[in-house]
Amino acid sequence: MTANSIKFTIAFNDPDLDAEEKDEQVQRLITELKQSDEVNAVGRVFDPNPPEGNKALGGFLVGLLMAEVNTANAKKLVGFLGDRFGRKPIELSVEANGKKLTVYSDIDRHLRDLLKMNIP
Repeated sequence: MTANSIKFTIAFNDPDLDAEEKDEQVQRLITELKQSDEVNAVGRVFDPNPPEGNKALGGFLVGLLMAEVNTANAKKLVGFLGDRFGRKPIELSVEANGKKLTVYSDIDRHLRDLLKMNIP
């Protein structure tokens, strides 16, 4: 991560979805974000401690993805996520300049608040 980058970690934590459905949501969002010019990098989150013999998900954490954008595009990504997941239960962690902010569930309200922040 560079000095002018912001790292977003998105967790799909809908209790009504099983692991496979969460993984499908991750794959769809990764595909969408890879097509976006605003996103520098996007991918799955590796499991630092995968269960022994875990081959089904290849060492990735289920329902999580990471996206990195430059500071100029952070608000665009937040707006996109708000439009795309407004009422869905997700967890969003944002990391920049050594600081981290995590918002849960009522993502629509939290994303509107995040958009109001002055991101350098």
